[in-house]
Amino acid sequence: MITVLLLLHLFVTIALIGTILIQRSEGGGLGIGGSQGMGSFMSGRGTATLLTRSTAVLGTAFMVLSLTLAVMNRGASTGAGHDILAQPPGPAAPATTP
Repeated sequence: MITVLLLLHLFVTIALIGTILIQRSEGGGLGIGGSQGMGSFMSGRGTATLLTRSTAVLGTAFMVLSLTLAVMNRGASTGAGHDILAQPPGPAAPATTP
């Protein structure tokens, strides 16, 4: 289950990076040329709306997957599965003087 979520998270991350890099820095739409190149398909405003919505959806999916993976992997990084701060410190070794 975790492997499937990690793969899905990877695909969402790559799609989010691509979607963000396609956008113009001033919020115009497709940064690859002007709006005349995509004029037959969508208007400049429609392209910007599409990219804005897809960025919001992919960002939400990224956050949900990140939180889900964090909750599922909670405590898996330590060997005993306990919190480090929850365990009392061990007995202190006496200092030896030579």
